[in-house]
Amino acid sequence: MHWPWKRRKLSDSFVVSWSGQILAYVRAHLRQDGVYEVLQSGVEQQGQDGVEEFVRRLQGLGLKGFNAHVMLRPEQYQLLQIDAPAVAPEEVRSAARWQIRDMVDMHMDDITLDVMRVGGGKVGSSGQLFVVVAGNAMLTDVLRLGQSLQWDVPVVDIQETAQRNLQTMVAQHEGRVERAHAALMLVNEHQVLLTISANGELYYTRRIDLGPGFMEKTWGHTLARENGEGGSAPANTLEYAPASAAGSADDDVTQRFVVEVQRSLDVWDRTWSDLPLDGLWVDVGARTGEMAAWLSQELGFTVRTLNVDSFFPGFESRSAQERMLCLPLLGILLRTEERNL
Repeated sequence: MHWPWKRRKLSDSFVVSWSGQILAYVRAHLRQDGVYEVLQSGVEQQGQDGVEEFVRRLQGLGLKGFNAHVMLRPEQYQLLQIDAPAVAPEEVRSAARWQIRDMVDMHMDDITLDVMRVGGGKVGSSGQLFVVVAGNAMLTDVLRLGQSLQWDVPVVDIQETAQRNLQTMVAQHEGRVERAHAALMLVNEHQVLLTISANGELYYTRRIDLGPGFMEKTWGHTLARENGEGGSAPANTLEYAPASAAGSADDDVTQRFVVEVQRSLDVWDRTWSDLPLDGLWVDVGARTGEMAAWLSQELGFTVRTLNVDSFFPGFESRSAQERMLCLPLLGILLRTEERNL
């Protein structure tokens, strides 16, 4: 199966993911002003339903007969990075397949792969490739569901590029698109995804595992919300006491997370010294503001919230699970150009 990287701009778009018997979907309309208005989104679990019963349930939601763009979740594929082989463009995929043969845990006949140049192959980018590797059985399962719902699937994409698109959109709005910028977004309660992009291209990505109970911890600091009583801070501001004062200096789970984020940023500084990092955006759901304030103090620079709701009217007021699973799908709506090797 060939993964087309061409993104066709449509007046109406439908984006889905199907992983672990959970379907997440977004249906959006491209308005004349270039803004995607979200018409429908949701998360449906197959649960105890048989395939036919589940398909009927999805049909009842009006999810039949779409031109569906599929986004794979991180657990459904590997994203490897290799030196770009010195071969003709039409031979790159074949050469990459040979290079990664010892890096995957499946037989080479049982995988599908595609490639994308790190940094898009532009001036100043590296001579390396991202290689996306997915199992044929998993892809068949995804496409089988699509066939049951009469979907035409022109695009199979991945969460790293979806996240890149979202942070690029925000960078363009803030006039920072030519600078390097990082985004940290929640994949699930056990993992976050870090991506660093510049000029609309993906340069660096890493999945960072979260320790047990990470999302329920105080993250090494005590959050204080001042309401103008007994404190000098303005009303409704967020403050963090030093970790020692909060009694959590030895919280290994939270400190390991900070260390891993810092290591990634250090790798970036050493590898891409000509593209200094302009900033870091985060989105981890309801506690996004807390994490931004905490990481700002821990990392020593301003960390901002990645708020994309204003760019996608109709996506507001989603549940925590729906937001976590559907937010990356919005990035697929933004893939409108063809990316060459």
